[in-house]
Amino acid sequence: MVALSVSQAVASRRSIRAFTDRAVDGGLLRELLDKARQAPSGGNVQPWHVAVLTGARLARLVEETRAAMLNPDSRESPEYRIYPEGLPDPWRARRSANGEALYASIGVEREDRMGRMAQISKNFEFFGAPVGLLIHTPDFMGKPQWADLGMWLQTFMLLLTEAGLGSCAQEAWSAYPQTVKRIGEVPDDHIFFCGMAIGYPNPDAPINSFANPRAPLDETVRFLDD
Repeated sequence: MVALSVSQAVASRRSIRAFTDRAVDGGLLRELLDKARQAPSGGNVQPWHVAVLTGARLARLVEETRAAMLNPDSRESPEYRIYPEGLPDPWRARRSANGEALYASIGVEREDRMGRMAQISKNFEFFGAPVGLLIHTPDFMGKPQWADLGMWLQTFMLLLTEAGLGSCAQEAWSAYPQTVKRIGEVPDDHIFFCGMAIGYPNPDAPINSFANPRAPLDETVRFLDD
């Protein structure tokens, strides 16, 4: 396998929501996680903590989360808000366009509520991936350390891309923090941030290749020279 350049990995990485049944070698996964330790963090604090779930433990999380979803008396309280309340444009428009493109790729119409719910529920199966990660951090960590979690995530996802693996960072799992923390053995004094599905991408799945453009550079970056 020819190693990708950083630019190639950045350009080709995307959220994968359909995987093959090919197993992920445990040694390779450990190697990539070891490399990801070089991710930057303020003051070299390294606030990330990760639980790697495979096999029976992964299946147990999927099964018990499904039971929680179907039980109206087991509603859980997220530990943080994924998006700001009343998210305005252009951020709201970007999020909406992403969702519409995703559903269009699998032929689910806006009015098809059941179809959309079925796709959403796949989040809580790690989209069928053979590996699931749970990322958490001590609850006293602040916004700068949460930014560090993002840098670790990006570093690791680029390493996965270089190795021919696909991934999807999943804040959706934050809807069931009690179940996740119990089965993932996350300390009570930690906040669970997100999950991540890892496996080999299914190249034939349209949901893995729909167009998902980024905002033009001039919309997000200003160059000041005076």
